[in-house]
Amino acid sequence: MSLPLEIPAAQVLITVKTYPQPSNKYNELVCTAGFLPDGHWIRLYPIPFRALPYKDQYEKYHWITLDLVKNSEDFRPESYKPLNGVEKIIVGEKIGTENGWAKRKEYALKEVFTSMTNLITLAKGKERKSLATLQPREIIDVVVEQDDRDWKPTWLAQLRQFNLFDLDEKGEGKIRQVLQKIPYKFSYKFLSAGDSKPRQMLIEDWELGALYWNCLRMSGGDEQETIRLVKKKYFDEFCNQKDLYFFLGTTKQFHLVSPNPFIVIGVFYPPKPRDTNEKIKSQSTLKTDNIQQQSLFDL
Repeated sequence: MSLPLEIPAAQVLITVKTYPQPSNKYNELVCTAGFLPDGHWIRLYPIPFRALPYKDQYEKYHWITLDLVKNSEDFRPESYKPLNGVEKIIVGEKIGTENGWAKRKEYALKEVFTSMTNLITLAKGKERKSLATLQPREIIDVVVEQDDRDWKPTWLAQLRQFNLFDLDEKGEGKIRQVLQKIPYKFSYKFLSAGDSKPRQMLIEDWELGALYWNCLRMSGGDEQETIRLVKKKYFDEFCNQKDLYFFLGTTKQFHLVSPNPFIVIGVFYPPKPRDTNEKIKSQSTLKTDNIQQQSLFDL
């Protein structure tokens, strides 16, 4: 079922926020996605997230309310943009992790794919599907590759032209610095149903970015120790202690041309079931030993 061109007072459960990327028009953009109350995926773009007033800086699993209109510059059916600007966003209740993430699962696991081949077929076909939840068959590794240590010079110059003055939660002025670029690429190497050889997909999760910088600070700037701690979280803990799912999304640029247009834009990691009838009743926090994530607003 297709969505209407306009969705007044749309309620969206935020489940995805990607690491901010430079934009010539908006200084920094975050791909935000989530679920409508009926379970449909929806993408909110563009959202200059760190430029939002503090009260509107929603977290994952917050319900937000805003008027939406189909993004006419994006052919992907799930892509919408705020009709009246981001200043009209209303932040509502946050869904917690009680009862083994039961409430979150109602939305995140309503439609789960197990085969990347099937999902790519839907992305390339007339449906143009660009957002989905995937349960991988097997996680093989988290691959780490060196990347550029800074944004492209043209982007960096553009970012520095913007007014980076913000108000914090107390209404006091502060300087919002240009967000640092992570000098490494992190990818999941995995198998899905029917795969004969592993796939590798880039992780662009906001939480991984926050975790990287927090671990770097706590390790005294030791990048190799930081990488070890990030892998400990995203591979050792998520794969062995959690019931891991990927939130996948396509990039507009490569949706129609890449053999696999999807990347990992978020992870869903409820407690692993003890058996088919019993769930582990525990809450999950993103900690690595004594290292806790820090908001990207403080970076």
